[in-house]
Amino acid sequence: MNTDLHRLLDEAFAGVEMTPDAQDLKEEIRANLIARVAELEASGRSSSEAAREAVAELGDVRDLLAEPDAATRAPGGDPFAAAQARHHVRPKPAYVVRTVIASVVAVAGLLLAALGATGVLPVPLGVTILFLGIGATGVAWIVGDALVQETTTNHPMSSLRAGGFFLATFLVIYGAGFAGLVALSALPVWGIVFAALGVVVGTVLYAWLGATQTNRRKAWVRELTRTMPPNRFEQEPETAARFGIYTAVIWVVTFAVIVVLVFTVGWWWAPLAFLGGFALMMLILARMMFAPSR
Repeated sequence: MNTDLHRLLDEAFAGVEMTPDAQDLKEEIRANLIARVAELEASGRSSSEAAREAVAELGDVRDLLAEPDAATRAPGGDPFAAAQARHHVRPKPAYVVRTVIASVVAVAGLLLAALGATGVLPVPLGVTILFLGIGATGVAWIVGDALVQETTTNHPMSSLRAGGFFLATFLVIYGAGFAGLVALSALPVWGIVFAALGVVVGTVLYAWLGATQTNRRKAWVRELTRTMPPNRFEQEPETAARFGIYTAVIWVVTFAVIVVLVFTVGWWWAPLAFLGGFALMMLILARMMFAPSR
């Protein structure tokens, strides 16, 4: 048990009249902070550091106890908009600069790869693949860097999990690029194997990261949205786990079918297998998200 967390939470509520509503809010915040501390400890913080950081992110609990009428006096009368404006987090200048640089690198790399693949830019195949890797890295960097930033409504994602999204993005874009090179006859037919492998592994990694993602919303967002119906995957973790397993099986089978098609009837049938696997995954997702609860 993290005693620092409970002590800091008691200090945050010092001087607050503990009405039944305030007590309910305190216990809800306690549960949210326990989850947040677990995330911070998983990213390398000590127990005491994680507790202090989580409580600091909470802000002034009196804001969460403010009367709803005070929030509705904001422009538009929207309590959520008023709270969002009060807790607004501005992007860090260094993050903006990194994003601009990564965007330029991504566009330049993908453009040069496209020009090399179509023969407009007379460069060796290896250089074209290098350009593709640079472009894919730029896009993946934008995704990963964005996820580790704190936003108005969300705590920053851990570096390890953001790195997973970086890798998934890189694999999907690199795989799609290899498929384009095969389609343009710039790469032999066997290149479709690498294309399918990148897209399949990246998609499976995306599915796993999404299914295992914890709720990173801040306490004030949780308080304002506690009356909203929960996400099906958050309400039923076993449903999210089943979807992750189904997705992995679908893409493993799809990859196997693609390999068989490439070496039997021809690589031009491989995109049909990919589209079939993707359509099946989306149908299962729709079924699991919107099916009536038992």
